Formats: sequence, C-alpha cells, structure tokens
Amino acid sequence: MTVHARGAPPPAAPRVDTPPPEVPEPTVEAGRSTAPGPRRSLPTGWVPYALIAPAVLSLLVFLGYPLVRNILISLQQLGRIEMISRRTVWTGLSNYTELLADDMFWTVVVRTFVFTAVNVVLIMAFGTLVGLLLNRLGKKMRLVLSLALVMAWAMPIVASATVFRWLFDTQFGVMNWAMRGLGFAGYEQHNWFGSGFSTLAIVTLLIVWASVPFVALNLYAGLTTISGELYEAARMDGASNTRIFRSVVLPIMKPFFLITTFLEIIWVFKAFAQIVALNAGGPDRASETLPVFAYVEGMSQMNFGLAAAASVLTILILLVAMSFYFRLILKQEEEQ
Repeated sequence: MTVHARGAPPPAAPRVDTPPPEVPEPTVEAGRSTAPGPRRSLPTGWVPYALIAPAVLSLLVFLGYPLVRNILISLQQLGRIEMISRRTVWTGLSNYTELLADDMFWTVVVRTFVFTAVNVVLIMAFGTLVGLLLNRLGKKMRLVLSLALVMAWAMPIVASATVFRWLFDTQFGVMNWAMRGLGFAGYEQHNWFGSGFSTLAIVTLLIVWASVPFVALNLYAGLTTISGELYEAARMDGASNTRIFRSVVLPIMKPFFLITTFLEIIWVFKAFAQIVALNAGGPDRASETLPVFAYVEGMSQMNFGLAAAASVLTILILLVAMSFYFRLILKQEEEQ
C-alpha cells in the first residue's frame, strides 16, 4: 500500500482517451443516398402575394368589373329604345357635359355636401359625448348602455327606416301625438315628409341615431388605453373636465378622430337606403343626394347613360374631396 504525505495532492487519475462518436456512413437504397443533407427553407417572397390574392380577385370581380362597365355605359346613350333594340349608341362625353350644364345636378351636389357635413358633425359630437359617458359610468350602467348602442347599430337600415316612417306618420305618428300633447297647434295630420328640408332632417336623425354607436364604442375602447395617472395629474394641477379633454384626451386620441371622421364622411356621402326607404328622394326630388339622383335617373327616368355618368362624377367628387383629408391623415402619421 502506498502512503502519501499529509497535505500532498493525490496522484492524478490515469487519462482514458475516449474515441470520437462514430458518424454513420451514408447508405444507398435503390440507387438513392439516404445521407442527411442541408435543410431547405421554403421561399417566402411569394407568400404575401398569395395571401392577398383572394381579396384582390374579389375586388376585381365584384368592384372592378362593375366600375369599368359603368364607365362604358356612361359613354353611351342607353334608354328604353336602345334596350329594346339592343343597339349600342356611343355618345362620348355628352352625358357628362349635359350633367355639368344642368343646374339641378349642381343643386344636388351642394345639397349632398351640406347634408354630409351636418351629419358628420352631429355624429362625431354625440358619439364623443356618449363615449366619454361610457368611460365614466359604473360597470352595470355601462353594460346597459353598451347593449343599447349595439342594438341600435345592428338594426337593419330598412327596418329602422320603417320604424322612423311610422314615428312620423301623418295620421298615427308618435311625433304628431307628442307635438299635440305639448300644446302645439297644427299637428293633427301634419305631413313631416311634405318638404325636402323636413325629409332630410328626418334622414339626418336616422343616420345619426344609427352611427353614434360606432363612434362611441370605439372611443370608449380607446379611452381605456389612457392611464389614469394622466387624469389624476391633470386634476391635481386644477384642470377642469373640458381642459382634460382638450389637453389630455384629444392629443392622444387624435388618430382615432381623424380616421373615424374619414370613414363617417364616406359612409354619409354615399347614404342611399335611408333616403329611398323614407321618401324615395321626394317630394319632387327635393331630398335627393348624388347616389339617389343617379338611381332616380336610371330606374325612374330610364336614362341609364346619364345615371352612369352621374355615378362616375359622384366617385370623382368624393375622391377629390377626400384627397385633402387623406393628406391630413398622412401628415399626422409622418409627424408621429
């Protein structure tokens, strides 16, 4: 037995060399090597185009073809005679020149812009107030108000227009009964749809009622992302509710207000079903906007070439009007 001195390190263990792991040699089966090769990644350059291809094809089929067809019709004289004889009469830009020289068309253009401006202002104002109210209510009342807003938003246009038609009915309407109950004279059988102004006022009430939920619910969703510390700091500095909205909420929610106003302008500008369902653009075409004007010219007057030209001009007018607002949105994004 070997004795080592106290405190001396023990002898090193004998070194054992371990052989390197064996690499399996490639085998050949039926003339094909089974050796593991480098992994190949799938090409990704075409994936985004493949994902958007269904949407692009749908737009081309359901929007592109009707738009091109509509432009071609606007260059033709297409009325009852041409439809019966199946003749194609090309007239060039005569439909456009006729519309641009028509005083009634420009009256409808001005009416459409005023109608759109009034509706958008009311929708954004009431939608903002209701959204702020949702943010201040308790849980139960917020749930009740949210359900009421969703129900109003989900109501089909024709159904809601029918309800408003009943409310303002000449003989049995609730509004005439309410006005008589308040002591106003002359509302025994008052015709609320007797003028273009009153008709558009009722249409405005219908559109605002149906559009406020979209603005209110989306604004409330955006307000939940604002930290409560910002409100507390503003109140500690003595800021009122109006100043808090102007200095805290508005700068943070500015992108929301821009894009929502953008969408509301488009939706109100092309409002069609509400006007047609309530009074079909009457009386005497005094409540027509550009979409309704194009529809009446085509379906009632049977002048499809002129109606197609009116619809094309409607699109162009909307694009020109929205280009300025769209530039404002892009400028806002660049600043951020």
